[in-house]
Amino acid sequence: MILDIAIEIKDLKRSFEAVTAVDGISFNVNKNEIFGIVGPDGSGKTTTIRILCGLIIPNEGTAKILGFDVVKQINKIKKEIGYLSQRFSLYADLSVDENIEFFAEIHGVRKYKDRRNELLSFMRLTDFRGFRAGKLSGGMKQKLALACTLIHTPKIIFLDEPTTGVDPVSRRDFWRILSNLLKSGITIIISTPYLDEAERFTRIALFNNGKILRCDTPENIKASMNKQIIEIVTPKIREAYDVIINKSGFEAQMFGDRIDIVVNNYKEDLVSLENLLNANQIEILDDRQKPVSLENVFINLLQHQ
Repeated sequence: MILDIAIEIKDLKRSFEAVTAVDGISFNVNKNEIFGIVGPDGSGKTTTIRILCGLIIPNEGTAKILGFDVVKQINKIKKEIGYLSQRFSLYADLSVDENIEFFAEIHGVRKYKDRRNELLSFMRLTDFRGFRAGKLSGGMKQKLALACTLIHTPKIIFLDEPTTGVDPVSRRDFWRILSNLLKSGITIIISTPYLDEAERFTRIALFNNGKILRCDTPENIKASMNKQIIEIVTPKIREAYDVIINKSGFEAQMFGDRIDIVVNNYKEDLVSLENLLNANQIEILDDRQKPVSLENVFINLLQHQ
């Protein structure tokens, strides 16, 4: 095994009765990177993470963490990983300190006080250590949950949609914490439905219907589209979208009050678009060439899947 690889997944499958949640996926995660499992609800993100944490047994394929098989050698893996699930439960009536102490005892960490103080300072929770967990804000609860996940100093942590339902300011603070964690040499695997968050990751796997559409750096995935994007604003957003879809050879993607059109050449294709929309009594109020986003790539992949 290559020493720089933290996780190896090959041909992994998992079904639940008639539903195939994970459908023959393969990828590696390198040590000391933030690897993103990105996709909509029901795409297989949580099932994949739960397999890697030894909570679900795959039907087919293999997965190894630090060289250990997740089915046959899970007891050797558990002490090396931390898992923050979507439903991570803090004890509302216990204080911040007491919650961390509880999870330290679960993991068999006896001399935990210095580590707890370090984590509280790192999470900016020192001033709240006496507060009951149930009284904390959503963002502070997530930081406390992360501290509990890190109390036994794992080499790899799995975070399943940790920023869902968290306000933008707390979410930004959470990402600062994760970026700083990398400096300690930890490996982070994180799932999210938010494609804008995926820009922060070292590498990502784009999931849909249990399959991987692309696995690479965000920059390489965006470059692989090899197209340009025209963003237009028009008072007749739905009519414009329908005209572009039905009367041109362009791919259109609607985002709120704007439409992204996938083209080969911005200047040349903009003229064609203007002529088409004008012929249908639709005015373009504003247009610009915008960088290709992961949202553009993901929708493009779905439409050509």
